[in-house]
Amino acid sequence: MNRSFSPSRVLAIIIKEFQQMLRDRLTFAMAIGVPVMQLVLFGYAINNDPKGLPTVLVAQDNGPLARSLLASIQNTGYFRITAQTASEAEAERLLETGEVQFMIALPPDFSQRVVRGEKPALLVAVDATDPSSASNALSALAQVTTTALAHDLSGPLASLQPREPPFELRIHRRYNPEGLTRYNIVPGLIGTILTMTMVMLTSLAMTRERERGTMENLLATPVRPLEVMLGKIAPYVLLGYVQLGVIILAAVLLFEVPILGSLTLLMAVIGLFMLANLGVGFTFSTLATNQLQAMQMTFFFFLPSMLLSGFMFPFRGMPQWAQWLGELLPLTHFLRAVRAIMLKGAQAPDIAGSVWPMALFLLVAGALALKRYRQTLD
Repeated sequence: MNRSFSPSRVLAIIIKEFQQMLRDRLTFAMAIGVPVMQLVLFGYAINNDPKGLPTVLVAQDNGPLARSLLASIQNTGYFRITAQTASEAEAERLLETGEVQFMIALPPDFSQRVVRGEKPALLVAVDATDPSSASNALSALAQVTTTALAHDLSGPLASLQPREPPFELRIHRRYNPEGLTRYNIVPGLIGTILTMTMVMLTSLAMTRERERGTMENLLATPVRPLEVMLGKIAPYVLLGYVQLGVIILAAVLLFEVPILGSLTLLMAVIGLFMLANLGVGFTFSTLATNQLQAMQMTFFFFLPSMLLSGFMFPFRGMPQWAQWLGELLPLTHFLRAVRAIMLKGAQAPDIAGSVWPMALFLLVAGALALKRYRQTLD
């Protein structure tokens, strides 16, 4: 036996490994696709300084000073007036449902009171369930108080330019008055942990049976595809609720995160979210030929869910195309619903706009899983 080193034998093994790699097309595609996806998402979609935040304006004063102030606020780039109303109650409703992130309210005699030197109050209410998305906007707003009316208070009104701002800025941080990041992170962790475990465990369970040969025995039985799917999913739903119990206890006892809404509604929303992710895992299990591929596809789904859902980075800070992609992910809608229930005390009608996309995602994922499973019966 020739024990000397042979470059030709090494070359033959290298060629063999390349051929093996090219045969496993899914693994090769993941090896190329994941780095590209990371570069695109981190390079283009992630932004910690969101601008153009939706704002509702409650303005009953159309005087020149009021117009100058509003123009200065919009010129910061952080505030985009998407709604205007004379009713503060209507503005509060838009803020509570999440349609806007800021409410700016001007008193009806704002301009007159500034001229009289009475320092009227400008009310700014912010949805602080995600403190990081509003911090820079509030900093810019504080600077506006000293510069907004400098051009108007000139000439005969130059004597009204005091060293202090000519009006008072009152900021109300709704739903998270202290701006605690754990109020935002802990509810989000419920969704991210369940996404990872539900998708991964389901896809691995089915793929493991195929690798061990027990899937053939299952296919030989009269069990229908839907029955197999429900039987495989049910244990992981129970496991998900066990995980949920641990997270909720930690959130309340360790992090003191409030649960202002209905606990029953919260459990129902979480159950729907778990089923949607289990449907994804079941679909991956019908596509993967081994457990490595199942893990790769899980990561390929989990990474954009983390980055585009608004969990790690402000959702409104992403470009429009990234927001469209984020709207397709169940985690995006789950985060809105669970934060609304826990921090705002939202009821079922308030979160309907976040629940139906998760239900639709579940139907699509379930239909794909059943279709793929039928193909394995051939």
